[in-house]
Amino acid sequence: MAAVTIVPDNIQGDVPIIIAKDEDDREKLAGHIANVLQSTVHDLGNGTYIIVQH
Repeated sequence: MAAVTIVPDNIQGDVPIIIAKDEDDREKLAGHIANVLQSTVHDLGNGTYIIVQH
């Protein structure tokens, strides 16, 4: 559904990208967006969280 990252160069494809200023901001943004979309956050481990709906 979306990606929240501090490293935008890691993202490719047709997904909305939200660029966070630091790791705390990334975590907060991903959590809020996932709550609004009733989705789940997964950490890719490379500075990026993805938000998916199962």
